[in-house]
Amino acid sequence: MNITIIAPQEGIYNTAHEVLKSEKFGWQENFEVVMGDLEAGLEQACLAAKRGTDAIISRGGTATLIARHISIPVVEIQVTAFDVLQSLKCIDAISGIVGVVFARRFLFECEKLGKLIGIPIREYLIENETNQQAIIQQAIDEGITTFLGDGYSVNLLRQQGLKVYPIESSTDAVVKAVNEAVILARVRRREQEKAELFRTIIDFSAEGIVAIDNRGYVTTFNPVAEQIFQISSSDAVGRYIGELVPDDKLRASLAGEECDNEDVKHIGDRIYAIKRISIKVNGEIVGAIANLQDVTQLQRFEQVVRQKLNSKGLVAKFQLEQVIGSSQAVQDAKERVRQYAATDTTVLITGESGTGKERMAHSIHNLSSRKKGPFVAVNCAALPENLLESELFGYEDGAFTGAKKGGKPGLFELAHGGTIFLDEIGETPLSLQARLLRVLQEKETMRLGGDKIIPVDVRVVAATNQELRKLVDQKEFREDLYYRLDVLRLHLPPLRERPEDIPELVRHFLKKHSGKIIGVTDAAILLLQRYPWHGNIRELENVIERLALLVKKQMIDEKDIGRELCDERFLLKNDSVTSGDNLNLWERQKIEQILLEERYNYTRAAKRLGVSRTTLWRKLKEWAQA
Repeated sequence: MNITIIAPQEGIYNTAHEVLKSEKFGWQENFEVVMGDLEAGLEQACLAAKRGTDAIISRGGTATLIARHISIPVVEIQVTAFDVLQSLKCIDAISGIVGVVFARRFLFECEKLGKLIGIPIREYLIENETNQQAIIQQAIDEGITTFLGDGYSVNLLRQQGLKVYPIESSTDAVVKAVNEAVILARVRRREQEKAELFRTIIDFSAEGIVAIDNRGYVTTFNPVAEQIFQISSSDAVGRYIGELVPDDKLRASLAGEECDNEDVKHIGDRIYAIKRISIKVNGEIVGAIANLQDVTQLQRFEQVVRQKLNSKGLVAKFQLEQVIGSSQAVQDAKERVRQYAATDTTVLITGESGTGKERMAHSIHNLSSRKKGPFVAVNCAALPENLLESELFGYEDGAFTGAKKGGKPGLFELAHGGTIFLDEIGETPLSLQARLLRVLQEKETMRLGGDKIIPVDVRVVAATNQELRKLVDQKEFREDLYYRLDVLRLHLPPLRERPEDIPELVRHFLKKHSGKIIGVTDAAILLLQRYPWHGNIRELENVIERLALLVKKQMIDEKDIGRELCDERFLLKNDSVTSGDNLNLWERQKIEQILLEERYNYTRAAKRLGVSRTTLWRKLKEWAQA
């Protein structure tokens, strides 16, 4: 901290230096001592203020003048009775009354002091420049020939040719003033630090803050408030709040009226949540403050909090480029994904199990404007009805036996600002379908056991391997929910309808699951293409992963494939066999194996092979004639 001593007299200047050189006081502050009387002292004070001084010490009229013009604390070196006595001691011969001329009244009465020591003393107070000459003339007229005075009055009296002695300040008076200045400087610095802390908090707050005093005039208007109201702080502070914001409702807080302290209001093109509160000191209202928060920002913060507190890894893992396949069916599906990603409309993905519906849902999210938001996937068929409801919608504390203390947010809440993927939507119980419909229609949800509506901004992507229209006809699925879901439809064809994608998929799975196998023979690929793949891509990957583990050579051939494709329904129903001798041999071996297992019961064997008895007989006849 910095403290400046402005000495109106040379004696004070010297005394101050002597005091500061002493090591017995232990002051930690930085001190400077400068000369300056009255206007010159004021000029020095202004310079010290610019340098950042925390307190100023001076005496008499100079101290009074500085205090009137400078906001920094000013400590006056007090004139004591001892100082007057010391000055009287300097007078060679005292005859008559001694006049004490000062620019301000002493804290004690010099005239009473004179009576105690037997020296008549008369006080003369110079209140301002207009009466100084009159006061001096009055003293002369009263026969005063010897004067004591402070720096200002000494100069005046000497200009009149009068005999005057300066009242010097003692070391004790200077020490006392320095101690007081140190205390004030430390208090002021602490107050400045607090004020700067509060100012920084207010200025860097993400919320708009407006405060008024008890008359309704603006005292605080932070940068965010400037942006909200398009008014600079310099123009707002000091103005009546009603001129800036006509329906601010802050004035109602001043009057202590019953008012809605929380409000939602359109300002410009945005919506703000506003909170108001009265400022009270000792029970008396001295002002009011309003806090404005951008609702969009609040929702974004809420989304972050929801994710941080309640979830991990709620992200879409797959991109559209990771969907394998170059068939026209796959290319058409990819193009639809790109189109659907550009909207926020609900998407219904249909297709058999294992066709890649979830990957397409991930891709829609990652291509959409919601890609930075959460992606929440839930399999509606994997959870029992009561658990599915609590997972989707959440629950409050004590909602049911075993409920987690403090409650739990639902998956719709966690997906706020992003996408929720409802897989196997056709398996959703009828009792939950009405709640799902409300979320889709109203964009709001309510926890189990709760009474508060929670708004959610969620895009729904649903998937099913069932024919929802048939479920509606069978009264197993709500018709209104079906039409709400079936807005944008994406159908993924089964693998058997796009066999041209199988070679590319096989290469991808071999690369993923094995490093030693180079590839698959053409005959093996043809066999894979003629297999029905009831489990679709998922089943194909399982077969390739198993072969990658079991096959010890570099190329997988049709025999390896034949050993793994144990689906007894698999039989080539086409009469035109184009796969070559090896493939026909494999097919023949498969039929003979099943006939042997069924003890040549052709009816049971044909059923296992998934063909008619006539087709089975025809195949056997062809091989017998070959």
